[in-house]
Amino acid sequence: MKRIVLSALAALTLGSVAANAGVTKLYQDANGQVFTKAGEGRTLLKTPTPVFSHADKLKFSGQTFIGYKSTHYADSNTPSQQDFEIRRGYFQLKAYLLDDPKSYYRVTMDVTREGATTATTNGSMIVRAKYAYLNLHNVLPVTSLEIGLAHRPWHDYEEHNSWMYRSISEILIENHNSAHLSSSADFGVMAKTRTKYFDADYGVFNGEGYHSAQVSNGMSLEWRFTGHLLGTQSHHHPEKHTYFDASFFGQLNYKHSAVTQDTSYVLTDTNGNTHNVSASKTIGYDDLKFYGLHSVFNMPAFLISAQYVTSTNTSKNQATHASKGSGRGYSVNAGYRMGSEHQYKVFARYDKWTPDVKTGAIEYARKTEIAGAAWRQNSNVEWIANVTIDNNQYAANTANPKSTAYMLTTQIDF
Repeated sequence: MKRIVLSALAALTLGSVAANAGVTKLYQDANGQVFTKAGEGRTLLKTPTPVFSHADKLKFSGQTFIGYKSTHYADSNTPSQQDFEIRRGYFQLKAYLLDDPKSYYRVTMDVTREGATTATTNGSMIVRAKYAYLNLHNVLPVTSLEIGLAHRPWHDYEEHNSWMYRSISEILIENHNSAHLSSSADFGVMAKTRTKYFDADYGVFNGEGYHSAQVSNGMSLEWRFTGHLLGTQSHHHPEKHTYFDASFFGQLNYKHSAVTQDTSYVLTDTNGNTHNVSASKTIGYDDLKFYGLHSVFNMPAFLISAQYVTSTNTSKNQATHASKGSGRGYSVNAGYRMGSEHQYKVFARYDKWTPDVKTGAIEYARKTEIAGAAWRQNSNVEWIANVTIDNNQYAANTANPKSTAYMLTTQIDF
């Protein structure tokens, strides 16, 4: 089955080339692999299947994070865990549909592991849509639009300009041990303004994120405004540019999630017997609002970045108030690059997030410390080794307040 899939992908890619460059001859070996050149043990495919598309051009790409993680807990009664992981498996298609070469339709599928408690998958790998949007280039002066299942304003900027190691940890506002306020994609419309000294992303979304159900009719207004103080940007290649950016970002997420209340009542059956029944009902919706300031200075050999985020939540249920994202915190990270092409790297990061707690409860902080090294073998493969420490020792009712994870990761891009 794997050979069939790989051969099909090769045929798809080569077929798109053939559509623009004439007929391409394909050859197949005894294992079912497809090649563009003749060779020993390869036979000519007499009727190669072309890719038919109404688009003038198709572009395929992918990204995968393959890793191993060994996690050890401060609680001696909790056994350590060792896992091989596929943390991300993107396969992406862009179809260029319009005369403007910068306008396109994009769909990105992502391989992910569902939790073991999910009845339909029981922890198996599944494929889900991460992005599916139409990008319209410069529909307004220096402003483009993403319409559909699109990027949210902040995540993509930080992951390409400040924190380059999404393969080992999400950013502050997405990391589960930190703020955990927002996911990276959602259904909506986002505008993208680009100039030399200023750019911005801003839009309206459902608010719950791409892997959560919409719980109400409330919408989310989200933004990122960035000043390029040196008039330069990274263009996704920080090892080649010097830039100094300052950003203001945030989210006003109205009716973000349902607030429930447990109720009980007595039910009488047809035989006259009474039963106590417990249930929960929705009594309203909470509003999640957060604001952040961020700055990053980068040179080809060095990067340093810092941010501060504050968040409020209007939940009517104080027992769950802290878990819904109300709090404040900061993140700092730095990196140093060496080698003739800055291919060797060392980096470190520190997060601290202090959730708001219900009246009378003890305040605590969630801390994450990361240190590691990386080697960019070429433009397609990067190897990363790191240690991540989650330290929540002041959290009440936390069975495992501190853990240390040793991680090895391969990031593959094509």
